[in-house]
Amino acid sequence: MGITLGPNQYGKAEVRLVTVRRDGPTHHLKDLTVSTALRGDLAATHLSGDNSAVVATDTQKNTVYAFAKEEPVGEIEDFALRLGRHFVADFEHITGARILIEEHGWDRIEAGGSPQDHAFSRAGSERRTTAVTVRDGDAWVVSGLTDLVVLKSTGSEFHGFPRDRYTTLAETTDRVLATAVTARWRHTGLGVDWGASFPEIRRILLETFATQHSLSLQQTLYAMGEAVLRERAEVAEVRLSLPNKHHFLVDLSPFGLTNDNEVFHAADRPYGLIEGSVLREGAPDPGPAWHTDAF
Repeated sequence: MGITLGPNQYGKAEVRLVTVRRDGPTHHLKDLTVSTALRGDLAATHLSGDNSAVVATDTQKNTVYAFAKEEPVGEIEDFALRLGRHFVADFEHITGARILIEEHGWDRIEAGGSPQDHAFSRAGSERRTTAVTVRDGDAWVVSGLTDLVVLKSTGSEFHGFPRDRYTTLAETTDRVLATAVTARWRHTGLGVDWGASFPEIRRILLETFATQHSLSLQQTLYAMGEAVLRERAEVAEVRLSLPNKHHFLVDLSPFGLTNDNEVFHAADRPYGLIEGSVLREGAPDPGPAWHTDAF
C-alpha cells in the first residue's frame, strides 16, 4: 500500500492587530484579526522534519505587525493583498498564500454633541471580512460581513410546507423574522474601490431584507443576493448564510390573556440554517477564491 502526503498548509491564526493613526488631534482606529496560511513545497518538513522551507508562523505574525507600521493598513482587502503577495514573492518554496481578515468596528464617542478625537465605543458583534488568495501570479478577493443581526416584526410568512406525522409547526401568515447575516461576495477582478463598495453592498442587503415581503427565509436570501448583483457590477457571486433566530409566541391563555403577536420567547437553539449562493451569468471562474477553510 502506497502512502503519500496530501494537500497541506500552515500559518498563524487570529493575530490581533490594533493600530492608531495619529496624523493630528483626531485619531483613527483599526482593529483587525488576521490569519495567514501558506502553501508550497513543504513535503520535507512533514516527512523528515527538515524545516529549511518553513517560514515560521512567528515570522508571519511579526510580518503582520511590521506591515501595519510601514504603511497604513487602509482597506482590509488591500492589506491582505500586500501580505499575501509578500509571502509568495519573498520565499522561494512558498507558492500560495491565503489571508483572512476580520475588522471589528468602533464608533467615535460623542460628548456634548461633538465627536471626540480619541475616544471610541465598540460598534457591536458585526465584523467586516475579507479572504484573499494569492497563487500562480494571480489573486482572488472575497469581501463580506458576519454577524449582522437583523429583525423585522412583520412582513414574513411561512406556510404550504409538507406535513407528516412528525410535523408540529403551525403555519403562519405573520411572524417575526430575525437572522444574523453572514454574507460574502466574490469580485469580478481587483480594480475595485473597496472602501466605496462595501458600505453600498451592506446597504443593499439591509434594504432588501427590510422591504422584501418574505414567504420563506430562502426567498429572502435569494432576493438579497440578486439585489447586490443587479446594483453592483463589480460582484460576480454572493454567498449567504442565514440562521433563523426563532421567536415563538408565548401561550398566555393559562393567565386569561390573549397574545396578538406581541409576546415572544427568543430561542437561540436549535435553529434553522439557510445557506445559498446567487451567481451572475457569465461570471469569471472562481478559481480558489472560495477555498477559505479548505486546502
